[in-house]
Amino acid sequence: MMAARAAVFRWVSEDIISTHYLTNRFTLQTQQRCGFRKVAKKVEPKKGVAEEAELNEILHKKGVAPAPDPPTPHVPARSFGRLVKPFVFTIGFTGCSFGGAAIWQYESLKSRVQSYFDDVKADWLEKIRPQKQGDLRKQVNQWWNSLSDGQKTVTGIIAANALVFCCWRVPSLQRSMLKYFTSDPSSKALCWPMLLSTFSHYSLFHMGANMYVLWSFSSSIVNMMGKEQFMALYLSAGVISTFVSYVSKTAMGRFGPSLGASGAIMAVLAAVCTKMPEAKLAIIFLPMYTFTAGNALKAIVALDTAGLILGWRFFDHAAHLGGALFGIWYIIYGHELIWKNREPLVKMWHDFRSRGPGAGGNGSI
Repeated sequence: MMAARAAVFRWVSEDIISTHYLTNRFTLQTQQRCGFRKVAKKVEPKKGVAEEAELNEILHKKGVAPAPDPPTPHVPARSFGRLVKPFVFTIGFTGCSFGGAAIWQYESLKSRVQSYFDDVKADWLEKIRPQKQGDLRKQVNQWWNSLSDGQKTVTGIIAANALVFCCWRVPSLQRSMLKYFTSDPSSKALCWPMLLSTFSHYSLFHMGANMYVLWSFSSSIVNMMGKEQFMALYLSAGVISTFVSYVSKTAMGRFGPSLGASGAIMAVLAAVCTKMPEAKLAIIFLPMYTFTAGNALKAIVALDTAGLILGWRFFDHAAHLGGALFGIWYIIYGHELIWKNREPLVKMWHDFRSRGPGAGGNGSI
């Protein structure tokens, strides 16, 4: 989807990132202008029901099967009423994502002290434990500890995308993959594919490019809003961008399956570029040409808008545009409206946890 474009960006100062046609038919009717007029060709009337039945009877006697009628292609009904359930699902899932992120952040803060002592104990045991040369587990731990918080956060997303990619290669799973891991407003399954298709890629290049962009932007976006808020933004953007794609396909009558994480990644890209519009970007293969993140975002939005208006069908431009606009909106307005008003929910969760077993009933964390 947007992978072919966004995968060519990188930060200059920090991390490398990547950001049946219709043929006109003319019927010419000419008349001779000489003294003689051409006799009009006699048009034979179409066969009626009786003639067609007689022909079928003759063919049956000769042992020849009559030609079957051509199948009538199924044209999905252009009904916006089918979008009510996806709309409710989008609102509910977005609210649950940010609510769950707020509770997740609360639990992370609560367990930070215990984690500190666990880390101290682990370091002490590591010192007294005899070291093993070539210990694979130790090498994995060293690699994991060398990653930034953002890279650690998106590792799970990349692993989930890789797992779904492998499932596409299992023949017995094809029907289920088409039903639940591709989004199509004409399909029977409407809601859950809005989320599951965000983790679905059929092409290795498509998945690799999308995951490269996500990996490159992960440090910036997580440092900017934290891993909990980032996950809520990413998952919500995936569902919202799919809903925008539903609306576009229904309005234009162009139904078909879509899949990929491009809508969610466009939200991440747009959020970073909106928050840091003066950051320098460059094309990977042309590092000498630099431009600001703000200009890059404007170009991408303009390109997807043109693709949506002109009916380009190589990418799901509606999903790209929906994800980008949600990322811009969240940085400008959504953070203040949603994330900064999470305190009542966190207080309710704190009171609920405080009344639990072993809390002592004093309301302390």
